[in-house]
Amino acid sequence: MAVIPPFGPDGLLPAGDYEVSFDELRQSPLMLGPPDPGESTAWDAPWRDELVSNLETLTRQLWQVGIREVFADGSFAEDKDHPNDIDGYFVCGLTQLKTGELVRQLNLLDPFKIWTWDPASRKPCSGYPKKQLPMWHRYRVELYPHVPDLGIGCGIRDKHGHDLEFPSAFRQSRRDGKPRGIVRIQYGGQS
Repeated sequence: MAVIPPFGPDGLLPAGDYEVSFDELRQSPLMLGPPDPGESTAWDAPWRDELVSNLETLTRQLWQVGIREVFADGSFAEDKDHPNDIDGYFVCGLTQLKTGELVRQLNLLDPFKIWTWDPASRKPCSGYPKKQLPMWHRYRVELYPHVPDLGIGCGIRDKHGHDLEFPSAFRQSRRDGKPRGIVRIQYGGQS
């Protein structure tokens, strides 16, 4: 069984890739909170469970169209009592992304047709500084496509100002750039 370790003293998931099933994720410190219940009396396990259920819905849709590598983190991978959402990325091919076939296939599966990364689809949400994608409004999960070896940045910069690709950007804390672990969802086939 893959193990997700407890949060480090800095409140982050220790650096590394942790491949887990959804059942293992639900039994991890990311869901259950710090080992000492006195450390966080406001830990919102029901909200975290809702986020994981939503992540599972979207991941299963990705699996149905042939995507196998899905990674998740964001404030969910920190000791934040009530994370805003789950952020992540998945690995796909350039052709299926560029032709729009990936979005078309995914929206055939999702009843809310939330699969898009078009900036024009972003809508404001009260209390949040940036506009959010439809998948965030419906599921509070944002998963972005990553095509390996293209060298395309994601808009997140390192401490030297260099644009990072998703794999690097998602493995650091946005608040201070410290290395942070990431969850790789273990492919479980179709249900």
